[in-house]
Amino acid sequence: MEYWHFSETAYPYLPDPESYDSIRVTLPNGVIDPERAAGLWDRYIREWQVADECGLNVMVNEHHSTATCMNSAAPVVAGVLARVTTRARILILGNPVANRVDPVRIAEEMALVDLLSHGRLDVGFVRGVQYEVAATNSRPVRMTERMWEAIELITRAWSTHDGPFNWEGEFFHHRQVNIWPRPYQQPSPPVWISAVNPGSVTRIADHDYRVATFLAGFEGTRALFQGYRDRCAETGKRPPGDEKFGYAALVYAGKTDEEGFEGARKLLWYLHTNKVAKQFAYPPGYMPYFVRAAGLRGQRSSAPGAPASSPIPDLTSMSLDELIARGIVFAGSAKTVAGQIERFYNHVGGFGNLLIMGQAGHMGHDETVRGIRRFAEDVAPALDRVTDRVTA
Repeated sequence: MEYWHFSETAYPYLPDPESYDSIRVTLPNGVIDPERAAGLWDRYIREWQVADECGLNVMVNEHHSTATCMNSAAPVVAGVLARVTTRARILILGNPVANRVDPVRIAEEMALVDLLSHGRLDVGFVRGVQYEVAATNSRPVRMTERMWEAIELITRAWSTHDGPFNWEGEFFHHRQVNIWPRPYQQPSPPVWISAVNPGSVTRIADHDYRVATFLAGFEGTRALFQGYRDRCAETGKRPPGDEKFGYAALVYAGKTDEEGFEGARKLLWYLHTNKVAKQFAYPPGYMPYFVRAAGLRGQRSSAPGAPASSPIPDLTSMSLDELIARGIVFAGSAKTVAGQIERFYNHVGGFGNLLIMGQAGHMGHDETVRGIRRFAEDVAPALDRVTDRVTA
């Protein structure tokens, strides 16, 4: 199994939540102390370096107009990591291609980062969260179709080496596509796509891309991964290996169970602080109309893909024990965490990539580093024995 240290690079020093209606889009950037923000970036980059030194990989993402994630330009940060790490693979999960107007620019950015890292880049694509439709002035209608056309254009740009080609698609038009430089990895860096329900994985499986899901828990993840496996069987492909599957969770390993639980409670800042105004959570056309209507009326919906104020519906009301029981959080001593992940691994049918959100909110640098080191030194070796046995 591969392990990836992930931080959303939050700016956690916020005013009283009662003083603003949304942490996304409208919270004034006057809240930010630039010197404090620069210091946070120094420590976040150092934490990725520690992960690299410990033998873990690193992961970054991108969000816009929000204090939950100061990384508004993932390629820039990935380029920095390409030069300050030496061994780790660098995963961007992901490029919000349906929210950006020029896929060719994304192809160029990724090719350059791949060269800077000497072929250590994994490229992830996401549709883009609904909260950023307003912030990026994109269209919420048919975002999935736009995402797939962008991915097709990007991967063709990476793999075409005999001069320019013309692209006249439904959403994008380019007379001369001929990116310089081309990627270090040939024919392309590994491609990942995130998904939240089994219906999304058909096309991912057809392209042999990797699929990742975030905080989906035992049953949601099992259904998603099984959908991928079923599609491979339907189309006559060989069963996919564990490397095709990634799962992101909040993870903290301590010296004792209580130390691990205390660290995990700090990670819950990510769920509890994500206050979003309804007009940004439910843009017209982004989701089925009945889901949007229920959300605007204040009703919770169990429909697939139903959004909420937190990244996954209903999580903000759960206790830490409930979140651990559902496979949303892995926390405790190293032995406890390894056992939780082993149980999850067996339940979902195996997976080869654990995306570890090991820092959030007010968790300090020293505590974050202790969690990274303990996972690398004590949890990963135990899991490697388990996954080797299960997959043999």
